[in-house]
Amino acid sequence: MEKNEILLIYGDEIQSMACTLVREAGLADLIGDRKKRIGLKPNLVVSRSADGGATTHPEIARGIVNYLQEQGFGNIVILEGSWVGDSTPEAFSRCGYAALAKECGVELIDTQKDTCHIRDCKGMPIEICDSALAVDFMINLPVMKGHCQTRITCALKNNKGVISNREKRRFHTLGLHKPIAHLNTVAKNDFILVDGICGDPDFEEGGNPVFAGRLYAARDPVLCDAWTAVQMGCAVTEIPYIGLSEKLGVGSGDLSKVTVRELSPPRDAALAGNRKPSGIVRRYAEYINEDQACSACYAALIFALSRLDGGVLRKLPGKICIGQGFRGKSGQAGVGRCTADFSASVAGCPPRGTEIIELLRRLK
Repeated sequence: MEKNEILLIYGDEIQSMACTLVREAGLADLIGDRKKRIGLKPNLVVSRSADGGATTHPEIARGIVNYLQEQGFGNIVILEGSWVGDSTPEAFSRCGYAALAKECGVELIDTQKDTCHIRDCKGMPIEICDSALAVDFMINLPVMKGHCQTRITCALKNNKGVISNREKRRFHTLGLHKPIAHLNTVAKNDFILVDGICGDPDFEEGGNPVFAGRLYAARDPVLCDAWTAVQMGCAVTEIPYIGLSEKLGVGSGDLSKVTVRELSPPRDAALAGNRKPSGIVRRYAEYINEDQACSACYAALIFALSRLDGGVLRKLPGKICIGQGFRGKSGQAGVGRCTADFSASVAGCPPRGTEIIELLRRLK
């Protein structure tokens, strides 16, 4: 797998999807020496199951661990520190990682209880947990979701779990974006596998999951987060830590050079109409005319609608059509390549959230 690539897979067989991604990426070859200490860093910010849209599905970690053990890697740890005020051991238990560790024989490390040392992160001193720095190869397992302060959270921000609690508090006093960028000059991002199954587009604690049914892998955390931002309806410039990380040499955010390789079609994520709408999905249902829409495309539309203010939504001329049932039909406004014959339509399968927003703002 190349640094400018994103490998994308759709479906709901999460463990199998994760295995397919890491095999296709050649993860064993990327790691090399079987004696290396390998870390898996999920997002377990709160003690809530992954179906709520906040935490990383344990099936992803299980798929990766099984693959690594089959390939002869034995020194594997899962490390995380929940946010200040929550208990990491409780998160490990409620989110399924305690059971995973016991079954697979891997170590769980609570970075809230770890020893830490200050490191020079390109001119900014940051206290980083020793267990994270002791890892030879770090696999970052973020959730594709929104955040109340930084708008999105993905690979770069997920590394906030490898700093001390007092450092987490200081990050907030500094405004998050600058320290997150500097942290990633030292914190490891050797391989990234993003949980895009059902992240909450609004809030890092979850509660309003939107099923998109996808996982994707990357090697460049800046490119990963830039690509994630536009899928969720945000311009890259709206997420300052992405540009700051690029300037500090963490990676490249140039989306003109990204190669997205799909390992399965979006329809493998199942049809949106097969899932009972709840939370944020129900909130925006009145603006949508759905007929056999794939969940990935439907999620892109929900992400876009959630970024628009009420004034724009109230001015929409009618419902936005989406789904395979509109192939070959005409209409006023549609989303996805299935509505290619509409007067106004966004191409893509699925389309970018930013492009959907551009269309909706033009409609009158």
